Amino acid sequence: YEMLRSLVGSEMCIRDRYERDAKEIGRDSWYLSWALDSTQQERDKGKTVEVGRAYFETSKRRYTLLDAPGHKSYVPNMIGGAAQADVAILVISARRGEFETGFERGGQTREHAVLVKTAGVQRLIVVVNKMDDPSVGWDKERFDEIVSKLSPFLRASGFNPKTDVIFIPVSAFSGANLKEKSSDCAWYEGPPLLTYLDDLELGDRKMSASLKMPVSEKYADMGTYVVGKLESGKMKKGDALMLMPNKTTVEVLAIFNEVDEEVPAAVSGDNVRVKLKGVELDEVQAGFVLTDPKDPVHVVRRFEAQLAILEHRNIICAGYSAVMHAHSLNEEVNLTALLHYYDKKTGRKSRRGPQFAKKGMKIIALIETTAPVCLERFRDYAQLGRFTLRDEGKTVAIGKVTKLLSDDDVPNVGKLSIN
Repeated sequence: YEMLRSLVGSEMCIRDRYERDAKEIGRDSWYLSWALDSTQQERDKGKTVEVGRAYFETSKRRYTLLDAPGHKSYVPNMIGGAAQADVAILVISARRGEFETGFERGGQTREHAVLVKTAGVQRLIVVVNKMDDPSVGWDKERFDEIVSKLSPFLRASGFNPKTDVIFIPVSAFSGANLKEKSSDCAWYEGPPLLTYLDDLELGDRKMSASLKMPVSEKYADMGTYVVGKLESGKMKKGDALMLMPNKTTVEVLAIFNEVDEEVPAAVSGDNVRVKLKGVELDEVQAGFVLTDPKDPVHVVRRFEAQLAILEHRNIICAGYSAVMHAHSLNEEVNLTALLHYYDKKTGRKSRRGPQFAKKGMKIIALIETTAPVCLERFRDYAQLGRFTLRDEGKTVAIGKVTKLLSDDDVPNVGKLSIN
């Protein structure tokens, strides 16, 4: 609260102000969510729409908190937030009926778990919230029930429940088991949330690789600013960089960290704001990549990708169109050809492409975009080589870029039925 007071220049506690403002519009119980739901639209609806940002420190680490939307109408925004995360916290309600609603077919718990894995997050913390609810009463059996139902699904989504996932019972309202262990759940033998985060080992940051920073936001404030996370490499004030795919040469005028302090440099893993010289605001879009001109990110309009078909009401044929979400990029794409499929029993790749693809199939497809996009092969830069395909408000497939093609490359598609 002291930090928040200094930021707004007010002696009144921020929590008191949120509580007062919420009462004025008859939404008394919503005030705590207003710390991150800052727009009038979000506060009127009671739903997170944009990816909220906050920052905090412990004695061991600095954290950037990305509050992603949970409502199905705002899944594209959620994907953009997840793409910048190292660790995902999936908040589950233990209240009777609420967990079931979120986890049943069509509920958002399932889709969000799949999207988080697709976005490249390797570690998942499942926070089982509202354990203090009267319908739960810190009941171990209720916690175990949620764990037993979620674990098989998370395993099927690509997470290893033994190494990649932890379940932590908490009460966010009272703060129980967030910072310190709570006596209300003496049966829980694991660490509280913040202790687990502080002790978590992080993977390879690719600091020695060339700079690649996807742009997630942009704005103007006496100059052009871009916001994003460095996925590889490093950056310092005064660097001459390139903004792709437009090949715009820019200079780094200033770098700001999570608490808006100017810093001389940033390294892979940092979330930063960068003031640029040499580009106007309307020349930048979310999905552009700030990169090293000596080893720039690849720009393509055609590529081959491995697709796992999740769910679609119709069969997918060559010519099928959808929206691709990759890192901070949203772009309409077309599946020009289905090149191969993988046999479910043997795992072998077919010599010829299938006439169509349906739920449960894994295929290799040739994909074309409507405009040049910044991508890398998955095996080279996983964060810039994985994507999801969405159509009609649903996630249709998850994909990995296997081959980048120039305009001169024409793959052998064999005999293919185009419907």
